[in-house]
Amino acid sequence: MDPVRNPYAPGAGQRPPELAGRDDELSAFDVVLERIARGRPERSLVLTGLRGVGKTVLLNQLRSAAIGRGWGTGKIEARPDQSLRRPVSSALHMALRELRHPDQESMDAVLGVLKAFAQRLSPADAKLRDRWQPGIDVPAGTGRADSGDMEIDLVELLSDAAGLAADVGKGIALFVDEMQDVQPADVSAICAACHELSQQGAPLIVVGAGLPHLPAVLSASKSYSERLFRYLRIDRLDRPAADRALLAPAEREEVTFEPAALDALYDAADGYPYFVQAYGKVTWDVAAASPVTAADVAMAAPVAEAELAVGFFGSRYDRATPAEREYMHAMAELGGPAGTAVATAEVAATLGRKPASLSPARDSLIKKGLVYSAERGQIAFTVPHFGRYLLHHPD
Repeated sequence: MDPVRNPYAPGAGQRPPELAGRDDELSAFDVVLERIARGRPERSLVLTGLRGVGKTVLLNQLRSAAIGRGWGTGKIEARPDQSLRRPVSSALHMALRELRHPDQESMDAVLGVLKAFAQRLSPADAKLRDRWQPGIDVPAGTGRADSGDMEIDLVELLSDAAGLAADVGKGIALFVDEMQDVQPADVSAICAACHELSQQGAPLIVVGAGLPHLPAVLSASKSYSERLFRYLRIDRLDRPAADRALLAPAEREEVTFEPAALDALYDAADGYPYFVQAYGKVTWDVAAASPVTAADVAMAAPVAEAELAVGFFGSRYDRATPAEREYMHAMAELGGPAGTAVATAEVAATLGRKPASLSPARDSLIKKGLVYSAERGQIAFTVPHFGRYLLHHPD
């Protein structure tokens, strides 16, 4: 079939042509926005899940919903080597501009606080001072959000921003992707700010997205975080949703699939949204005509798997050191093709090493986002089917 008309879109954070299977999450967020608009207290949200389940896509969709209601929004992608002070400044500046507060004097006052917050870099970030300044054309304020203590400053800054939003009957939403990579001091600051804002009933929420161990990261920072956020686990699509993700965009191009083809595609993709798009795209390209058949899927599967081996799996594997690769191969042998969580002690036994000697490799893999601690003493891959990939591609 014509590859130009191919509707499928496998890509990092790229919205699929049909956002299937996420109606419950979107409806829940609409309730949050409406409750806040009515002055009702509401918790911030945290989305968790493996790589490839569509967390970033959903995060962007939630942001669009907030923008549709006239809210101010900003988005951050956390990095383990970066303080949040600079990205929060940029994101909140964007959110305040979207609010379009009619009282310029009130707006300038909050912008002055924001500028003071942005310029109060930590010693580790001091080298950025000469390279970056916020594009805010008002003098920096004093005595507010400029103490240098991230927790104090963030609480004061977000409280002032929320007050500005309340003036115009709107809200502010800050979206934080890869939230598990936020530095510990900044995690504590986010939790403290959300706690204070919740107590005030202020119209500002944080919506985070991260890997499955993100709740444990938040809990380790503040014990009350378990009650502070509403956690939504984003998982693979069920069969009806996966079929809709394939059929809806195809039918708009007057193409359909035989039931056996949908069976084969679900078996191959295992319901993971990224894989649904990847297999769907290659299957479209190899199919001669509509309806798409199981034979088309069988022809496309090796091509799709080869592309995933390079772009989705291989690019991550290449980031690992030899010691880290050895650790992951041991995990794959123990967890099998399903990639189930395994005990760290079993990994050490498989490699004939003491568990303590493998801690640097394990910790580095966690920091690189390749594995996560499913629970105490357990380790698992953050990428679905990664164990199967490793078993099929020995080092």
